[in-house]
Amino acid sequence: MSKKEVFDKLKVTLLGYDVEAVKKVAKEVIDEGLDPIEAIDVLTTTVRELGNKYGTGEIFLPELIMTADAMQVGTAVLTQAIPPGEETHTLGTYVIGTVKGDIHDIGKTIAGAMLSAAGFNVVDIGKDVPPSAFAEAAERNKADIVGASAIMSTTIPAQRDIVEYFEALGIRKKYKIMVGGGPCTEEYAREIGADGYGKDAMEAVKVAMKLVGKK
Repeated sequence: MSKKEVFDKLKVTLLGYDVEAVKKVAKEVIDEGLDPIEAIDVLTTTVRELGNKYGTGEIFLPELIMTADAMQVGTAVLTQAIPPGEETHTLGTYVIGTVKGDIHDIGKTIAGAMLSAAGFNVVDIGKDVPPSAFAEAAERNKADIVGASAIMSTTIPAQRDIVEYFEALGIRKKYKIMVGGGPCTEEYAREIGADGYGKDAMEAVKVAMKLVGKK
């Protein structure tokens, strides 16, 4: 198949929310000797277009989340074939998770989908995540931003724990740290030394883009 045919197929499988099909076509990209960075650009551009449609009410949130999940799987396959030193056209890597003691993840999942749609490479590390796992994921994935969600008033102190843990490790200056969640406020974010706060997923995207120098 031609490059256009393979890339069109990649887009179609992504729009079909078919994770396994996206993974298969991503491998075809590599087997055909096509540029994995171009293929990743196809994935991110498609999700970004859907993000705009979600913003205007043309599609629903579950569709955006499923597409973002499939994109992340395809991107993971394609990234392995990128030669050292070459960069993708993402806005940066965003590690996101729900803090230790908190098992709520719908807000974090929505934010992750919106960040993916905006062009970030999102690494979702799940819920009930201790500070050490946030730090490990940030280091392993060479993150630009670390986002910590807390939904309960009893768990927002864990956001402070993350900031302090990064400081204790001597890696605080390497990463921008964002916090959010129902009980969290902008004042609290400043108090604990976080770099940004998003009251909802849309605002989180805007703040994240500012933190990486994009408007």
